[in-house]
Amino acid sequence: MRKLFLSISLISIFLSLNISVFAQNNLPKQETLEATVNKILEEKQIKPMGASSVQLYQKLGLIVVNGSLKGKQIIIENGNIPIANLQRYNLGDKVVVSFGKDFKGNDNFYISDFVRRDSLIWLFIIFVILTIFIAKWRGLMSLIGMAISFAIIFLYILPNISSGFDPIQVAITGSLFIIPVTFYFSHGFNKKTTVAIIGTIIALIITGLLANLFVNFARLTGFGSEEASFLEVAKQGAINMKGLLLAGIIIGVLGVLDDITISQSAIVFQLKEINNKLKFGELYDRAMSVGQDHISSMVNTLILVYTGAALPLLILFINNPHPFSEVVNYEMIADEIIRTLIGSIGLILSVPITTFIASVTATNNSNPSYKRSKNKK
Repeated sequence: MRKLFLSISLISIFLSLNISVFAQNNLPKQETLEATVNKILEEKQIKPMGASSVQLYQKLGLIVVNGSLKGKQIIIENGNIPIANLQRYNLGDKVVVSFGKDFKGNDNFYISDFVRRDSLIWLFIIFVILTIFIAKWRGLMSLIGMAISFAIIFLYILPNISSGFDPIQVAITGSLFIIPVTFYFSHGFNKKTTVAIIGTIIALIITGLLANLFVNFARLTGFGSEEASFLEVAKQGAINMKGLLLAGIIIGVLGVLDDITISQSAIVFQLKEINNKLKFGELYDRAMSVGQDHISSMVNTLILVYTGAALPLLILFINNPHPFSEVVNYEMIADEIIRTLIGSIGLILSVPITTFIASVTATNNSNPSYKRSKNKK
C-alpha cells in the first residue's frame, strides 16, 4: 500500500511539473511597445458590465514609434471594462502599449502607462543647469560625485545584494567608497573635508549598530512592504530581507550626513580662522551652539521627508477604527518609525562627533603658519 501511494505521488508530481512547463511554454508572449495617440475615433460615457457607475470610454488610433510594430497604426479601446484609475488620453500623448497574442492568435493591445522620459530628462537638465550656474565649479564637481555614487550603487551595491551577498556588508563597503569620493569631489581636498569624512564614518557605524539592535529588538522581518514580498518571490528567498532593511537605513542616513558633517567642520575651521586664539573648549562650544540649531532643523526636515514619502499609507490609517497603539504596532508603520528615529539619532550624534574632531584638528594647527584653506565651503 505504501509503495502504491509513493508511486501515485511521484506520477502526480511528474504530471504537474510537465503541465506547468507546458503551460509556461504556451503562454502568449508579451511585448512592450511605445506609441503616440494620433486619432480619437470615439469618446463617450458608458456603463461596462459589472460596473457600478458610468465611466469614460475611448476608441483610440495610435501610431507605434518603438518596437517590432514600429510605424504601424493600431486601434485600442480604453474604458470598456471597469477600471478604478481610468485615464483620459489626448492627441499627441505618448503611451506604453502591451502587445501580445491570445490563444487563438489574435493581436491584443492595451495601454499600460504613459511615456515619462521627456519630463524626466527636462527636469534633470534644469537641475544640472541651476547647479552649475549657481554653484559654479563646485557644483560641477558635486555632479561628478553624484554620478560616481550612482555608479557604485547600480554597479556594485544593487547587483551584489541581488546576487545574494549580505546586504549589510555590501551597503557598508559601498558607503566606504561613496563617502570619500563624493565628499572630496563636492568640497575639495582639505582638512575640513577630511574631518567631515571621519565624522560621517563614525556616525554611520554607530547608526548601523543601533539599527541592527532595534530591528532585532522590534522583531522586524523586512517584509513590511509589498515590494519586499514581491522581491522574496522573485528571488526565491535568496536575499536576506532583514539585512536589506538595515542596508536601506544605512544608505538613507548616509544621504543626509553629508550636509551636517561638512557644515560643522566648516564652522569650526572658520571660527578658528577668524580668531586663532580660540582654545579647544571655546571653539567646541561656539560650534556646538550653531550645531544645535542645525540639529533642530535637520531632524524636523528628516521627519517631514519620511512623512511625505509615506503620506498615502498614513492617510489610510487616519480613518482606521483600531486604536493608535495597535496601528503603530503594524510592521509597515514600525519600519518607518524606526527608520526615522535611527536616522535622526545618527544626525544628532554626528554633530558633536564631527565638531570634536574638527576642534582638535583646528587647535593642533593653531600656529603662525596656519593658513586659510583654499577650498573653504
